[in-house]
Amino acid sequence: MSSQYQKLSRRIGYFFADLGLLELALTHRSFGGKNNERLEFLGDSILNYVIAEDLFHRFPKAKEGELSRLRASLVKGDTLAELAREFQLGDFLKLGAGELKSGGFRRDSILADTVEGIIGGIYLDAGMDVCREHILAWYKERLDATSLKIVTKDAKTRLQEFLQARRHGLPQYDVVKIDGEPHDQTFYVHCQIELCDDSIEGKGNSRRIAEQNAAAKALAKLEKKND
Repeated sequence: MSSQYQKLSRRIGYFFADLGLLELALTHRSFGGKNNERLEFLGDSILNYVIAEDLFHRFPKAKEGELSRLRASLVKGDTLAELAREFQLGDFLKLGAGELKSGGFRRDSILADTVEGIIGGIYLDAGMDVCREHILAWYKERLDATSLKIVTKDAKTRLQEFLQARRHGLPQYDVVKIDGEPHDQTFYVHCQIELCDDSIEGKGNSRRIAEQNAAAKALAKLEKKND
């Protein structure tokens, strides 16, 4: 096994018996030839099943619609892209020249598809039980933090509704700083609202995540004021 694949295998916690599956999972269609689209299709179905099964047992009183929303929040592309960045998958992608030039190694959709491809690869390499074990290990913190109370709307939506209900203007989000290398950046965003004299700072691995983080902090501050 190459040192590159050893590094990635340690990050994801799984060492492939068939390295060809890992290589295929990392190969975007822009690279030419065989790519990860079929593995992605398989991994998407497996991920949905594993997360649905865990939520079914974790929330025995939840209704079908609630479980569906919970699952959607966990398997959506944004969440998968966050997971990919935790593994620093961008360092290992096989992309065509055009995607390399345009920064495809940090694009959410490509990162998310690669995670699904790896899931499909693990399933073919080791079977369902091992695949489930690794998915749940990757998702442990997210699953433990999941709540029926907060799944329906994201922080930016809830902050906007809070302000509109009190006839205040909408929040303003501004990127104030970006740190790190192109494949591993941290965005800093300031959220400015009428009800707070100072802006609220949020950070994350993408502008969207940083804005959500700032909105959540702003909302918590406003709700505390109204207690």
